[in-house]
Amino acid sequence: MIHTTVGDIGHASIVVALIAAIVAAFSYFKASSAKDFLSETSDQKSWRKFARLFFYLHSAAIFGVVGTLFYIIKNHYYEYHYAWDHSSNSLPIYYMISSFWEGQEGSFLLWLFWHVVLGLVLIHQNKTWEAPMMAVFCAVQAFLASMILGSVLPLVELKIGSSPFILLKDFMGSLPVYKINPDYVPEDGTGLNPLLQNYWMVIHPPTLFLGFATTLIPFAYCIAGLWMGRYKEWIRPALPWALFSAMVLGTGILMGGYWAYETLNFGGYWNWDPVENAVYVPWLVLVAAIHCMIIYKNSNTALKPAVILAIASFVLILYSTFLTRSGILGSSSVHSFTDLGLSGQLLIYLLFFSLLSLVLLVFRWKKIPDTEKEASVYSREFWVFIGVTVLCLAGFQVLATTSIPVYNSIIALFGIKSNVAPPADQMEHYSKFQIWAGIFIAILSGIGQFFWWKKMDGKKLWNAISIPLLLALVISMLVMYFTGLDQPAYILLVATSIFSICANAFILKDVLKANPKLSGGAVSHIGVAMMLIGILYSSGYSKIISLNNSGMTYSKEFSKEMNKENLLLWRNDPEQMDDFTLLYKGQRLESPDFAGFINKDEVVQLDNKAKVIAKKDIIYQAKVQYKKGDTINIAPENTFYEVQYSKANGDTFTLYPRAQVNPQMGLIASPDIKRFWGRDLYSFVSSIPTPDRDREWSELVEHTAHIGDTIFLNDFVAILQDVKRETNVPGVTLKSTDAAVRAHFKLLGKDKNYDVYPIYVVLMEDHMVGQIPEVVEDLGIKITFLSIDPASGTFTFGVNTTQKDYIILKAIEKPAINILWLGTLLLVIGLAIAIVRRYTEFIKMRNKGVEV
Repeated sequence: MIHTTVGDIGHASIVVALIAAIVAAFSYFKASSAKDFLSETSDQKSWRKFARLFFYLHSAAIFGVVGTLFYIIKNHYYEYHYAWDHSSNSLPIYYMISSFWEGQEGSFLLWLFWHVVLGLVLIHQNKTWEAPMMAVFCAVQAFLASMILGSVLPLVELKIGSSPFILLKDFMGSLPVYKINPDYVPEDGTGLNPLLQNYWMVIHPPTLFLGFATTLIPFAYCIAGLWMGRYKEWIRPALPWALFSAMVLGTGILMGGYWAYETLNFGGYWNWDPVENAVYVPWLVLVAAIHCMIIYKNSNTALKPAVILAIASFVLILYSTFLTRSGILGSSSVHSFTDLGLSGQLLIYLLFFSLLSLVLLVFRWKKIPDTEKEASVYSREFWVFIGVTVLCLAGFQVLATTSIPVYNSIIALFGIKSNVAPPADQMEHYSKFQIWAGIFIAILSGIGQFFWWKKMDGKKLWNAISIPLLLALVISMLVMYFTGLDQPAYILLVATSIFSICANAFILKDVLKANPKLSGGAVSHIGVAMMLIGILYSSGYSKIISLNNSGMTYSKEFSKEMNKENLLLWRNDPEQMDDFTLLYKGQRLESPDFAGFINKDEVVQLDNKAKVIAKKDIIYQAKVQYKKGDTINIAPENTFYEVQYSKANGDTFTLYPRAQVNPQMGLIASPDIKRFWGRDLYSFVSSIPTPDRDREWSELVEHTAHIGDTIFLNDFVAILQDVKRETNVPGVTLKSTDAAVRAHFKLLGKDKNYDVYPIYVVLMEDHMVGQIPEVVEDLGIKITFLSIDPASGTFTFGVNTTQKDYIILKAIEKPAINILWLGTLLLVIGLAIAIVRRYTEFIKMRNKGVEV
């Protein structure tokens, strides 16, 4: 049965949302046409009420689209392409939420959702600015809603947007199955990208898209100010939102970095991928805009840069959207979206608001208040302006390189083939420029704070910075001595960052005594300086400790680096790595119903890959979690590899790096991380035996034994303990006439003994016998119960051997990475303090009727 009604409701809601956004934008435009910004005629008041009504209708429609799409995913309606392409039956509810925004349509919808939430807040927060600001807001919503429309315009045959409610048979109608059965519905979906099956992917995209959405608010206030001739008044209501946007967008970026650190296996949290860069640059520009806005509020200077940067931050968000969703990046990014035919719409979206902003800015430029007074080198305006310049140059360097595919596409329009390619080593290319930006930012954030709070001249400046500078030099020399800093740029970055921490700590001490509400800037700057130190050490001084010192080449197909920097671990054979002794203990599975890991050797896989049956009682934390024969739900995509790390002093811990072999993506490995106070130990599996391969077993060797007999299996001894009737055979349904017999061997290993239970089954009605062998993976031995001789009381068993299970592991030490994470926390706290202060100021002025 195809559930078309729910899809029709969803599509109709998109149409309503689009029309309502257009009507609301036009109505707010009409409500903003007064010559006097503060006066509102009865006609304009009617337009504003009318506009608000349609924005409410738009909001309800968007909520309806969100609810409808999630309902389709939650109920596994795989007749819809979006549900089939991004979810599956085995996904737990939290990953179903992730699958909602995995695709382009869902992420656009998430963006629309946040705009609606913010718009509803803004309507009731600031009625004075409502009409002009919401006109811009609703225009943006109309463009975004068109991205998920998925309708073809009649006459011109032009498709607008890509709908999340398209049926699978309409999207892939050429498949032969639809010719046989037009109402065919798949039983399961293709599932969520395995790299996105991480708890960070449940919260990172919503946070990031909230950051995207909030950049519209200072932009909308700025455009409204230019439009209505309120060239400076927009700063006050926009500033708290700009700070909020910087906090949320920065948090979203950092969450993405932490997800990459925990999930990907390139050994870090930032890879200068074009998609990462496309978000990083708008954030830098937004931070620069905030500093200009604050300067203007305090000294009536830098208004024009504030206007330019507030506009640029939003336009750059649109540009990043075009880069990542138009398909223009091609293979230069590992996680950009494929083109769904939206590139033309995205380009129109970008050009419309870019040109609108540019035209308005040009026409209003001479009317924007400016100061003719030159900033003194001892003024806070001078130092903030230098800092803003550094931020913008850092952003430009990243943007210029990231945009190489765009240059090539533009040149190709003129029939010219460009040979320009992105840098081969992205890390080196970007880092060699950005490290100097970090050095200057550390210096400026340290010195600039003294100018911020006091009037300075040369003597006062020296008196203010001498103690922090001396303290920073002493600490820097100690750090250099104990950590082995050797490169000049690295030394400068650490020294200037330590100076920034010391300088801002001195400022923070005084500010906390006077007014803690003013401490946001100092706390944020300390956080940034700590982040710079953490980034330098965790990236520049990470150490690979899984070195292959055996002289053995693992595989000729491996690179020289792979053979050298990875450690081969045979199952149950200890191996030395640095000051650790490693023991690989085998493969583990995870269950959504169980907190621990399940030993793969203790379960039987069913035809349904998401279910297994326990071969024995499964015990966790001294409690029986599953009894023999119980069916257990598992996450079939992932296999974890238990590796025990031991030190000579007796300290022991266990890590569970994850891997899966994906048909499209090959080996997908995710690390497991042991966190120490001064470093992280980052371990991941870089190679495993092919899971579905046919294992090569030795020739079968038969052994005949009585109960109590001892047999020799290669280098091991096995004792036949007993043979008993078995009534519960996991994975086998026995009839009343059938019989199953289980043998029990005690196999004596080098370090432990193993209980082995091969089973012999007699199916009386079918006149058939069967064997269920038992494999001891630790030893690479398989024992099969071949036959029973009742006359002599003997039993015949077959023994095969094979290569033991193994993994190839890479382990990296990441020093001082906790300083990075602590710095990010302080940055967010500092921004939050600043938001509270600026919002409180705005509310006070609004309540006095002078917020405009």
